[in-house]
Amino acid sequence: MGRVWGSRLFAVGVLAVVLSVLPVLLPGTYTLDVLTNVGIAAIVCVGLNLLFGYAGQISLGHAGFFGIGAYASAILVTDRDWPAPLALLAGMALSGLLAFAVARPILRLRGHYLAMATLGLGIIVSIVLNQEVGLTGGPDGMPVDPFTVAGHTVEGPLAWYAVVAVSLLLVTWLSLNLIDSPVGRALRAVHGAEIAARTCGVDTASYKVFVFVLSAVIASYAGSLYAHFTGWLTPGEAGFLRSIQFVTMVVLGGMASTFGAIAGAALLGALPQFLTVFHDYEHVMLGLAMMATMILLPRGLLPSLFALFGRRVW
Repeated sequence: MGRVWGSRLFAVGVLAVVLSVLPVLLPGTYTLDVLTNVGIAAIVCVGLNLLFGYAGQISLGHAGFFGIGAYASAILVTDRDWPAPLALLAGMALSGLLAFAVARPILRLRGHYLAMATLGLGIIVSIVLNQEVGLTGGPDGMPVDPFTVAGHTVEGPLAWYAVVAVSLLLVTWLSLNLIDSPVGRALRAVHGAEIAARTCGVDTASYKVFVFVLSAVIASYAGSLYAHFTGWLTPGEAGFLRSIQFVTMVVLGGMASTFGAIAGAALLGALPQFLTVFHDYEHVMLGLAMMATMILLPRGLLPSLFALFGRRVW
């Protein structure tokens, strides 16, 4: 147990060092903006990986929860003058309640039926955000006031990067502790053999609901940060393509790997910036890079690399 705890602490420590060094190695406003966006996506992916990678429950509608968190913060802070932290918590609560309400009927499904059900949920959220023009600004979007806590406003690229980096560390620590707990072992049992787990007395339905709600709340938190960071929101942030982006990041980095999810977010979030040198062919090059990664590293980026050295990856 002590070895596991020490290894976990070491892994989070390495991540903290990397996150601390990046602004020094890659200075500049634009670079910090890219890193902050990557960090926000990584927060969502760590939560989605708990659902998808460990519990084996696919979701193609997680951008809906991301959008709920973003718009809850935007509307409550900008239009209702709520304190930003309270608005963030309200968005998380709303996402959690919605996830809890739909979890049991949706998670009874399996395979492509589950994928279609979660896709439908995400589409419904996106449609509502588009149609409620008076509340959300509709397709044109809406401005978002800055994030202010006790009279102090988070502003500037470095300040926002620090907030997102600390948030990513906390979510990563939560994920690592969860997967090594009895809950995490139950989730892996659900993924590996749900019927056998149920036969052994594991309440598989409750565990699936729990991880679905948890991943939705994490996505909502990231959405709230994104809203205040960008200062402008459009319904596209809750759309289908955004959900596919999150799922692709998890698969590309390596399912059932917390740091793999972070690596996938970093790769898919930062790589397009380096491919701009190819001008009109940057999307083609990105697609080829993703295909090459999945062909050469079929288990995902991080698990495949660590497997070469016979090491465990968190």
